[in-house]
Amino acid sequence: MAGRPVGVIQGIAGSFNPFSIRPSYLPLERLPPQERLERMRDPALRRRLLSEEPSERQLARLSQARQNMVGRWDKMFVMSGATPDYEPSPEKSVAAIAARGNASPQEVAYDYLTEGLDRFLFFPIVNYTDGDHATVREMLTDPGTLLGLSDGGAHCGAIVDASVPSFMLAHWGRDRSRGPGLPLPQLVKMQTSETADFFGFKDRGRLAPGLRADVNLIDFDGLRLHQPEVVHDLPAGGRRLVQRVDGYRATLVAGMPVFENGEETGARPGRLVRAGR
Repeated sequence: MAGRPVGVIQGIAGSFNPFSIRPSYLPLERLPPQERLERMRDPALRRRLLSEEPSERQLARLSQARQNMVGRWDKMFVMSGATPDYEPSPEKSVAAIAARGNASPQEVAYDYLTEGLDRFLFFPIVNYTDGDHATVREMLTDPGTLLGLSDGGAHCGAIVDASVPSFMLAHWGRDRSRGPGLPLPQLVKMQTSETADFFGFKDRGRLAPGLRADVNLIDFDGLRLHQPEVVHDLPAGGRRLVQRVDGYRATLVAGMPVFENGEETGARPGRLVRAGR
């Protein structure tokens, strides 16, 4: 199971946002992100977009989860601040922010997203029905579960959960304020020996003589996730979300440094691994 809510990150530069299926937005999809942002800042286009209803044709093509993403303002949360909040309280929702001000929820969302290409809305789809991580913690500590999450790239413009291992240490091991966390040794075990044992990798997952030296040297107090960002480094300029992390002093694969202070060394000692070999 995942260690945090699984959800979609919506932004002007990403692959989806609450306004992307409105008729006046569709021509903007062909524009580069910065030009799209500048067009959306035009007051006339803002008024037109906010006055429109989602295209029925486009809406019908979406899954039920994505249909919720264009109007469930109570389930959308602004990802503001230096470190993203994956356990936002209800008062941080777009609907709650609008209720405290003089704007509608869609105006709040629109004006926030058009502040810049680094502005995102978080829409948790699963593991957040009750609005906190209590259920996530219950599942994480159940002896019948394993920590795990996989998304091989099909949603790389809307989801970035490669940061979950770092999140587990920082949030559950140090920062959680809305309930109890988890012991750091347990969090490390979940992501090392438990995983290796489950997949049958007997040569790794522990610090012990004779085992493969795959090691992260982490400044635990300095561990911090940054806000997601969109980069265009896939073939043909395809976009994907990345999320950078501070606090990794070194990463060793088979005893060879592949990262030092967040920078690649160029070493590539890894290879294809099969269980039992």
